[in-house]
Amino acid sequence: MADPNTPPGQESFLSGSIGPESRAAVEQQLAEHRAHLAALPDNVALVHRAHVLLDIGEALIGLERHAEAWETVRPLLGPLVEEGAWQEAVEACDLLYRAEQNDSIIALGHGVWLGVTYPIKAQTTVAMLGHIVDETPEQADGAAVAAMVAHYIAGLRTAGRERDSLTFLTTQIIARVARRHRGIEDQETLDTWIEMYDLNDTDVLLRRLAMMLDAIVGDRWWFDRDELRARLPVN
Repeated sequence: MADPNTPPGQESFLSGSIGPESRAAVEQQLAEHRAHLAALPDNVALVHRAHVLLDIGEALIGLERHAEAWETVRPLLGPLVEEGAWQEAVEACDLLYRAEQNDSIIALGHGVWLGVTYPIKAQTTVAMLGHIVDETPEQADGAAVAAMVAHYIAGLRTAGRERDSLTFLTTQIIARVARRHRGIEDQETLDTWIEMYDLNDTDVLLRRLAMMLDAIVGDRWWFDRDELRARLPVN
């Protein structure tokens, strides 16, 4: 299964071409995961089966068998959402995005929506928002919105050393976006840029992110967001 603690942009050391020895190791892992899947009892919990299938999907992406990875992971998403297994659902979306298929950008939109809406591991949500940053043209405001939401999530869902580490990472992402967006290099100008674009207003940020996701996904949502919102705790 994808490691949620892996920084954005480094989701898998397997990405890209791999040498013969590494390929053999990943093929061995794939065989082991498939044997594990075959040994699972019929009544095993969905989440346990999903973990194995996500491991298989990760290995397939490492072997650049992207279409097969998509076919393995895509059927998981609906049941995981129905089960309320939000962490695993977002990890599935991450794999679908990295599978580089026609609907991978749609999967990214779903993963970001779920990762921001539900209190899953902050590292996972930051990684998904990092994909948005990478996908956004340099002069577009969307990367700034995604970077600032990532920073907000990092501060909200972590504490102590974990918070220090993750917010340091998200601060670096913000600085990178500001540099490419407006050539900003110093803290004072960065602070002005954040204020000018209302990037320090969480409500505005989340509304802008929602608009971005609607633009990415359009009318191709794979689940009913209104029904999922109705299942959220009141407080």
